[in-house]
Amino acid sequence: MAVDFAEEGDAGPYAAEVEQTVYRVVQEALTNVHKHAPGAKTRVLLAHRVAEVAVLVLNGPSDAASQSAGLPSGGNGLVGMRERVTGLGGGFVSGATEAGGFRVSAVLPSGT
Repeated sequence: MAVDFAEEGDAGPYAAEVEQTVYRVVQEALTNVHKHAPGAKTRVLLAHRVAEVAVLVLNGPSDAASQSAGLPSGGNGLVGMRERVTGLGGGFVSGATEAGGFRVSAVLPSGT
């Protein structure tokens, strides 16, 4: 899977829980792309803002020529991401895009 990555702003100090949560959100979102949209073009955007950090994982539709990863699905990935983010006072949004892909977005307070 090829992933485009973009970052904006200067990374500030973040609480360890915030760093770990951002990491886990990206990890789970990329796992979901691998499972459910093999071969899809994928972008990860990380924005460092005043007192918060935002992450967006956006994929297009699956590449029909790509094989399914055949990975099991526990069905709790999005729920777990939402719980992690909201547990730290952040916001979480996920859902299908008009282009036939999927997006996962989280904004977390820096926690410092």
